Amino acid sequence: MTIRYLTKEDVLAACLGGSVYASGGGGFYEHGLEMGTAAVTLSPVKLISIDELDEDDLIITQTAIGAPGGTTDWQMLGKDYIRAVELLIEKHPNPEKIKGIMTPQNGKSSSTNGWLAAAALGLAVVDATGDIRAHPTGKMGNMGVANDLSYQTIQAVSGGRWETGRHIELVVEGTAAYTSKILRIASDLSGGFIAAARHPLTAKYIKENAVLGGLSRAINLGYTILKNNTEGAATVVDAIIASTQGEILGKGKVVEKEIVYTDEAFDIGKIVVDTGTDFLYIHVQNEYMAVENDKGERLSTYPDVITLFRSEDAHALSNNEVEVGQEVTLTKIDKHHFPLSSGVTDPTVYPEVEDSLGIELYRYSFGK
Repeated sequence: MTIRYLTKEDVLAACLGGSVYASGGGGFYEHGLEMGTAAVTLSPVKLISIDELDEDDLIITQTAIGAPGGTTDWQMLGKDYIRAVELLIEKHPNPEKIKGIMTPQNGKSSSTNGWLAAAALGLAVVDATGDIRAHPTGKMGNMGVANDLSYQTIQAVSGGRWETGRHIELVVEGTAAYTSKILRIASDLSGGFIAAARHPLTAKYIKENAVLGGLSRAINLGYTILKNNTEGAATVVDAIIASTQGEILGKGKVVEKEIVYTDEAFDIGKIVVDTGTDFLYIHVQNEYMAVENDKGERLSTYPDVITLFRSEDAHALSNNEVEVGQEVTLTKIDKHHFPLSSGVTDPTVYPEVEDSLGIELYRYSFGK
């Protein structure tokens, strides 16, 4: 059934709730507001459940590829999101079967991924996500096709500044694993952040492998934040914790931040918080991927939702917004409190991130 037509209020709620699930990444808040508002202003945007589609109808994923640290000269306009979807549709042998669009993750702007292209091209936004929270690699939101050599995908990107000669449009076909590597390079060459459309998959496949209702979770959490945001920062954090079954890992001051941008369009490094009785080490690859204390004990690991709030106003901090000296509150939502997609539980998507960070992830999360 049609859940509803998305509104300007839903845009704000999606970006606010998405900022919690962003886990330090997930794009840029103002960008999400701009793209979402443009979408619902352009044309009615229908949010539907997967059950409204036939099993063989196709759904594509829209995302932005790159580093959210704000250290590069990137540019993505609304027309880039639309163009990426157009490029994929033009290349697909059965474009008439493409009926819906979804996001691979929630985030500050990624919760509104696909809304503008849906409005412009007459598609529906499907209430599903490839991962409930934001993640650094496309493989983690690919819902099981990341290393499936039998699946031949189409991926398209558009973005970059024309005036600097960095604007790129690109369409690639092949396995998800290798075409994703090409798009990472394109993102870096375009300026570090680029609009993408990818992976036409059947509604049947999405139903079996995605997080159904994942977008609504972010929107509903956003409305919880809006309901409480006049009561003070502590009340907002408490409301988020109560509604998500989350927990506070610690409160304190940021005493160290070492994050570098790589030529694969990743922000990689570490943030250290002094709680007064302990040091908390947050491992970052675009998003917050793990937390340890000064005894070396692992307190949280992806796919847990890990959020760093600015204590003064409960603003969920992206990694680029974190500053030494800030008073912060570090929280987590354990992975047992929300559904996981098949991409998140796939052990083959973890090694490259583990190598980049120099820590184990999969073993801590799934015990294998």
